[in-house]
Amino acid sequence: MATTYNNLFLDTRARLRKAGVEAAQLEARELVCYAADKSREQLYRDMSLYVSAQLEKRVDELVQRRLAGEPVAYIIGEWEFYGLPLDISRDVLIPRSDTELLAQRAIQRAKEAGEGARVLDLCAGSGCVGLAVAAQVPQCRVVLGELSEGALRICKQNVRRNQLNARVTCLSVNALEPPASSLWDFDVIVSNPPYIPTHEIQNLDVSVRDYEPHFALDGGEDGLDFYRAISAKWKPALRLGGALLFEVGIGQAPQVEDLLAQNGFENIQTAQDDQGIWRVVEGTLNN
Repeated sequence: MATTYNNLFLDTRARLRKAGVEAAQLEARELVCYAADKSREQLYRDMSLYVSAQLEKRVDELVQRRLAGEPVAYIIGEWEFYGLPLDISRDVLIPRSDTELLAQRAIQRAKEAGEGARVLDLCAGSGCVGLAVAAQVPQCRVVLGELSEGALRICKQNVRRNQLNARVTCLSVNALEPPASSLWDFDVIVSNPPYIPTHEIQNLDVSVRDYEPHFALDGGEDGLDFYRAISAKWKPALRLGGALLFEVGIGQAPQVEDLLAQNGFENIQTAQDDQGIWRVVEGTLNN
């Protein structure tokens, strides 16, 4: 019997659900759109049309890759974050909804800093946080700092894709080392650094452990290497009254609060994400 786009979508969703994929609806839609080379709008418009046998086979191959553990974002080469379409490759972590809180807080800080605010996204990965800030705060300028060449390439693609070239720059930066003298006078430094303790990486879900780049996950023996380095070494890059914002892993907030306090940051506050996890720690440099 001939299959419609609607049947293909429903069958794909059912297969993913059966395999325990939480976001089966969204992932099924993305896989069918990608296989058919259609936008979401085109897919919804064409739901009653029949599909070719080739397309069914293509979707089946993509679903098998997903069921083997490969994340959808890597299969289709893109993902959305804070309303922005982003190119994604195996060189960067997939932007997660948990991180939208970090973007939200950074957007708030950039707005408070006013006209000409300067924002640095350190350990930028795909550039998702810095680009969200640039898109939401038109009066600010953003630097995406990243050490991995593959990630920097993706950052540049995403700056172009979202037409933010005029206000966003990409630079090769090592967050574990003190900043170059050219990196200074930021109002906001925002960072979602690697924070998984080295020994825990082997226990991560297959989709993360076997597909996402380990250098973007590994935060050292206790997961806090980057927080230590950035809190201590990157103060010269902040102007007085500037803010440092971190995303942290589950249970890490108290230690990161302590690190900020030890390094002279004040007004330290922590915010919870939608799951009730203490996810974003921030402090201000007042002297």
